[in-house]
Amino acid sequence: MGKVNVWLKRSYITAASLIGAISALMLAFTLFSHGYFHEDEEIEKIIAGLHVMYAVSILTLLFTILGLFGACKEKKWPLIVFAVGMILSSLFIFGIEINALTVRPQVAKGMKKQYLDMMKLTNSSEMFLNGFKDAQIALQCCGLDQGYQDWGYNIPESCMCTEEPKNPCVAAPRNSRLFENVSSDQPIMIYKEPCLPFIIDHALAALSIVLGIILGVILLWVLAVVLSIIILCRLSQNVDTPAVVYSKEAKAGNYNILSEPSEFT
Repeated sequence: MGKVNVWLKRSYITAASLIGAISALMLAFTLFSHGYFHEDEEIEKIIAGLHVMYAVSILTLLFTILGLFGACKEKKWPLIVFAVGMILSSLFIFGIEINALTVRPQVAKGMKKQYLDMMKLTNSSEMFLNGFKDAQIALQCCGLDQGYQDWGYNIPESCMCTEEPKNPCVAAPRNSRLFENVSSDQPIMIYKEPCLPFIIDHALAALSIVLGIILGVILLWVLAVVLSIIILCRLSQNVDTPAVVYSKEAKAGNYNILSEPSEFT
């Protein structure tokens, strides 16, 4: 069995430890998400994704523990299990990422349909309205699809433009509730653009960030697999033993007398 370079071993242990930490965080996040949405009515829509996250995080954590054990003890079979398991996991996650990239247009259409089903903003739940009003302030927009017209008479104050708006503004209609307690003839400026395009763009940007993080994790997995394969190759090498040379002089005993024997013994 060959000798593994200490820096090679340390590099692998560092990469595997990072993978283990990421897997543990992923498992904790999955447990938190499952508990948070446990009593939600739409839990059935995300339960399959939670199961996938459970499987990936637990298996990756187990493979990492085996790989670290194999590297520290210089045993081949744990490193082989780690390499095979991580290769299969990487291919699975990479397939999911490719699928996510191909369905980006469908994600945008699905979000648009979901929000358009809530066109009656005045009839939506209070929780949704509060969150949507905060989104109007943050994104500097008003309404969903048709702008302020989606609110009808009840245009909220969250549609009012700031002093230095980034998005274009228009004058609010006089027959809206914004003018109920206003006696001056000064116009009230509100945001012109609807919020739905901004919401979809932010969601797709967040999806791109998540996919980028997943790609980085996959590259880390591949690096750990490459290091484990190199360690396996080193362990499989035969150690060169020095050749034994036969010497007649050594057999005869080529010694020098250091001192003469005493005459009297």
